Amino acid sequence: MSVNPELVGREFPPVGPYLVGREKVREFALAVLATNPIYLDVTSARAAGLADVVAPPTFPVVVQELTLAQLLAEPDANIDFTRVVHGDQRFSFSRDIVAGDELMATLSVTSVKTLGGHSMVTSESVMTDTTGAHVVTATSTLVVRGDE
Repeated sequence: MSVNPELVGREFPPVGPYLVGREKVREFALAVLATNPIYLDVTSARAAGLADVVAPPTFPVVVQELTLAQLLAEPDANIDFTRVVHGDQRFSFSRDIVAGDELMATLSVTSVKTLGGHSMVTSESVMTDTTGAHVVTATSTLVVRGDE
């Protein structure tokens, strides 16, 4: 069964707020081997003119995961998670994410394509801070493998 093409344009309710914790930033940085001291040490971050430790550029996937869970749980989406492979990931930042940020995220489905029996679902998770200002948009494409 292919992914429901009527998902295109669907927007899901916002998730969050997600409080970006200093230790979560450090753990993520260590997990992805990001060794810049501004990711790990408050003193280094502040010396660089930042309010706190900065999240590595791929950190938004932590918040994006919460929005993608909504899509994957959607009954009429026809997405079998056991057949999902991550195809693409991009980020568009307005500013860095720093420890102490509270982020809200809203997912919308921007594209559903069927290619060679497989479906490609592209979505955007727009993340804002407590003032409503844009922080980052995380765009990902999930490949849903077709029946064998």
